[in-house]
Amino acid sequence: MQLIRYINDVPDALKGGVIALGNFDGLHRGHQAVIRTATKIAQEKGVAVGVMTFEPHPRAYFQPNQTSFRLSPFRIKCRQMRIMGVDFLYVQRFNGDFSSNTADEFVNQFLVDGLDVSHVVTGYDYVFGNKRVGNTEFLKQRGSVSGFGVTAVDEFRVDAKAQVSSTTIRKFLSEGACPEAANLLGRYWEISGRVEHGDERGRQLGFPTANVPLGEHHHPREGVYAVRAGIDRGGETVWYDAVANFGRRPTFNKSDVLLEVHVFDFDENLYNRNLRVGLIGFIRPEQKFDGLDALKAQLAKDCETAREILKARTFPANPHPFVAIIE
Repeated sequence: MQLIRYINDVPDALKGGVIALGNFDGLHRGHQAVIRTATKIAQEKGVAVGVMTFEPHPRAYFQPNQTSFRLSPFRIKCRQMRIMGVDFLYVQRFNGDFSSNTADEFVNQFLVDGLDVSHVVTGYDYVFGNKRVGNTEFLKQRGSVSGFGVTAVDEFRVDAKAQVSSTTIRKFLSEGACPEAANLLGRYWEISGRVEHGDERGRQLGFPTANVPLGEHHHPREGVYAVRAGIDRGGETVWYDAVANFGRRPTFNKSDVLLEVHVFDFDENLYNRNLRVGLIGFIRPEQKFDGLDALKAQLAKDCETAREILKARTFPANPHPFVAIIE
């Protein structure tokens, strides 16, 4: 997959392609339906399929002081799109200049002049342009004039109970409802980050942990989880069973949030390596213990519970690009 950051750098070989438009935070099943539709149309036309997305997320630009909310920061988003077979990803920097473009200016400058699209695919509720006045009907009207087709993909639902949306997925994760979030994502939700040095208290207690900062990621419910820990090896990800605590470590009077991961039956050095952590099941809320002996006893129980949860699930054989759901 080719990554393009400037509209004037689009190669001629990629122009005339089919473009999926959207923020695609989470790349959930609804987003996947949009990209699959674009891919199918591109294959029928014999042209490239691309995705146009925006960084930083527009929500982060317009509401810079809000808490972290990203389901899929840029690195994870790129990986997932590559897996889906996207030929190129055009990442438009979202700033004041870009946000001031009218819907007409967006179509002319980016879709027509820059990408020379033959077809555009969006979700049914896609809006764009200054004051969000552009929508799918506007795109269809402009497409009929400028010579490109438009497909708006209908709302996608896994079942009648939960709308497939990034907002719903964040709600599930904030409640510790990992399977419900995974059902809408089509895979288990993951946090990815570079392992940092910590206080090494876990090692002293007999449960060494890899400390992963949350960065832009949405904060799930604080507590202990059964997880899968992914380590990249030669371009492929190998997954290991693990247990993790996300929270503030109240026993040690800490206040900052951190994800601490104890990988079972594993003794490699993970410092400064990127670790992917897929949340499989919530075990218990975080709590403060009276002393280290009580904490050690609970950690042993948490490890046992995590192993039981993970043993009851079926995961793809290693290596695999993400923690998939296997019914």
